[in-house]
Amino acid sequence: MRINEYIRLSPVRLIDENGKQVGVVPTDEALQMAQERELDLVEIVPNARPPVVKIIDFGKYQYQKAKEEQHQKAKQKKTEVKGIRLGLRTDEHDIEVRRKRAEKFLSGGNKVKIEIRLRGREKAHQPLARENLNNFIQSISVPNKVEQETKKFPGGFNVIIIPIK
Repeated sequence: MRINEYIRLSPVRLIDENGKQVGVVPTDEALQMAQERELDLVEIVPNARPPVVKIIDFGKYQYQKAKEEQHQKAKQKKTEVKGIRLGLRTDEHDIEVRRKRAEKFLSGGNKVKIEIRLRGREKAHQPLARENLNNFIQSISVPNKVEQETKKFPGGFNVIIIPIK
């Protein structure tokens, strides 16, 4: 964004501090008008022909823009990736507890990363681990879809699921 003397193109479409359109004027004249009012000449739309400039207090303009961005950022809901870890020998009751936890995370609008860890000789039973992971996903009652397919990593498998809204 260019201000004052850094605006090189001439002529420019000028908007005064009240938001009224003055018209197409030479850049020098627009700059002189801004200096008379002790304000800054700021290029608002540089890609337009002629470029659109506005007479405003640049410090105030930056402050308002930062406030607006902060407000937009506050409106955004951040989705977290919550994790559930299973083992190949995880008991049914523990699986039930983890299933309920995954459902709670999904109903809260979060992504869930489900990991099945394989240790030592369990690594020989990879098809069983993959099957257990798929059965766990099928048992979740909250509507969901797989965002990232089952992926192998050195300690086992993981998958990321997201809620369907």
